[in-house]
Amino acid sequence: MKKIMFGVIAVVAVLLAIFGRDLVDLYRLQNYITTSAEAYQTDRGNWPHLTDACTGCHGNKGNSLNSLYPSLAGQPAAYLSAQLRSFASGQRVASNMGPLAMTLSHDDIDLLANFYARQPTSADASFAPDEGLREKGKQLVQTRGCVACHGEQLMGHDAFPRLAAQGHDYLLTQLNAFANGERNDPSGAMKAIAAALSPDERKAIATYLAALTPQHK
Repeated sequence: MKKIMFGVIAVVAVLLAIFGRDLVDLYRLQNYITTSAEAYQTDRGNWPHLTDACTGCHGNKGNSLNSLYPSLAGQPAAYLSAQLRSFASGQRVASNMGPLAMTLSHDDIDLLANFYARQPTSADASFAPDEGLREKGKQLVQTRGCVACHGEQLMGHDAFPRLAAQGHDYLLTQLNAFANGERNDPSGAMKAIAAALSPDERKAIATYLAALTPQHK
């Protein structure tokens, strides 16, 4: 019996000597995969992840690479929640967002809003602003008091969205929608402000905001 036991120990020792390093590496890999999967699930919820449906338009972790689609990263959770509920109810109209929002539960909306609110923002490196328009836009933003609602760094807070480093085309589309009455806000302030701007002034504001470097909170 002792001979068999010693033989088994000897075989195990030989196997460890030959494959020990590989076994340790395999253990580390398995541990890494398990830890990463748990962190991913904690951050984004159970699979399939709701955020996966958002990536195509809004980019990885909410930093859009398409100027037509807004970046969600760093937006206040309260603002994101309100907009998703507005899409779901039909108060805010968008052909793709409406049907998607209607499939979301209250918990789904809170998960998405809180996830994107936590993500770091990034500047749009591909946007090359016209310097004349950017300077004009800066003056307009200052004189129109945009910081009163959207914050000193225009990073948004509570129910007011982040404007800094948002996509130029998206910003201009929304300003035009407010000006034309196609989009409304609860206070009516954006509609009044945008309607008082000329098309060129709205373009200048969009240029300035899109060119800003986001200031992380």
